[in-house]
Amino acid sequence: MMSALKFAKALPASTFARSTAQRAYSAAATGEALKKTVLHDYHVENGGKMVPFAGWSMPVQYSNLGVGASHNWTRNNASVFDVSHMLATRITGKDRVKFYESITVADIEALPVGSSTLSVFTNENGGIIDDTIICKHQDSLYVVSNAGCADKDLAHIRAHLKAFQNKGGDVDMKIIDDHQLVAIQGPKAAAVIEELVGKSLQDFPFMDGRFLTIKGIECHVARSGYTGEDGFEISVPNSDAVEFTKMLIADPRVELAGLGARDSLRLEAGLCLYGNDLDETTTPIEA
Repeated sequence: MMSALKFAKALPASTFARSTAQRAYSAAATGEALKKTVLHDYHVENGGKMVPFAGWSMPVQYSNLGVGASHNWTRNNASVFDVSHMLATRITGKDRVKFYESITVADIEALPVGSSTLSVFTNENGGIIDDTIICKHQDSLYVVSNAGCADKDLAHIRAHLKAFQNKGGDVDMKIIDDHQLVAIQGPKAAAVIEELVGKSLQDFPFMDGRFLTIKGIECHVARSGYTGEDGFEISVPNSDAVEFTKMLIADPRVELAGLGARDSLRLEAGLCLYGNDLDETTTPIEA
């Protein structure tokens, strides 16, 4: 079987964007205006090849590194991915755990505060609407799901939320649109972040999330990612996103990476992708 790295070298970058989710190109097909993350112009300035993805203009690769080279760099060093197109929400209210356990297959009640779990939203037949990561904080749930499924995720959540509230449930949802989501992935990611926060992160296990101040910027930091490597997904205020990314890239161990490397990395790691490996005919057991 061809390895993911050889696969990356054998195919053009555009193939990866298509394989990531064919349906993600609907906006381009219909002529709808593509949304842009706060980092869009920064990507272009740094040689990002922009493609339509899930209704967004996103970098598939950069001029200084091809997909294969970017894949290798992430496996050996650290790469920064703009994942601000992902749907991030905050769930509050005293019944938030009960509500989210009613629409996912997660045991959130037993989840320690500060920990996260990978889960799925399911329909009435047990099929997977989308996969998601849920982080449990003392006063809220921090939830991230896929950009390509954002509209149907929100429709599903809101329908069940309204029914739950009508029965007296105390829960509310807020879309986090005042922050950007920046991921740094790779074996050297922790060392890079440790230097910026000025302390060891040995007490910060994978799949945990916490609030950290990084060079004066208040961030939500989750030790997670979808590359098969150690790393962090960092929620940064919109106004600080570009400077924060520049700060990461200033480290010689760090390079920018796009959708092409993201897809080859998750493929090599054997991680499922919604729309390719999962859909509404797939059950959590089958997944």
